[in-house]
Amino acid sequence: MIEYILVFLGAAVPALEIAIVIPVGIVRGLSPFWVILLAFAGNMLTVLLLIFLYQRIEEWYRSRKGENLKGESKRQLRGRKIMDKYGVAGLSLAGPILIGTHIAAFFALLFGASKRKTVVWMTISIALWSLVFGVATAMGFSFFVKD
Repeated sequence: MIEYILVFLGAAVPALEIAIVIPVGIVRGLSPFWVILLAFAGNMLTVLLLIFLYQRIEEWYRSRKGENLKGESKRQLRGRKIMDKYGVAGLSLAGPILIGTHIAAFFALLFGASKRKTVVWMTISIALWSLVFGVATAMGFSFFVKD
């Protein structure tokens, strides 16, 4: 039971996220169904918190960096490039692989996307990538562990 709680909490942490937590949970022998479901829920919870608290987070970020920001970081440039070319959908779908789900949601809002559109596309993205990571790990792991 504690391992499933750790899956939920691990997926909620921006540095770990679903790309790491799901494969590790499945390889450790946990149920792929529950790992995928709990990782999705944990990641989605903190992404939703970020989206709904965006205004406060942005004010904190700007106060921390100061008013004279030195330009965009490499991560911001990558996010802006994706957002300009593919919109919120592209940024959300590429986020888990390229920059992380939390950062993708933050950048979508920072670059002018609505909260509603960001929630919809981040939900689709996190659900899709949770399934991809879970199924690929379960299929790949069972392929290598022959009876």
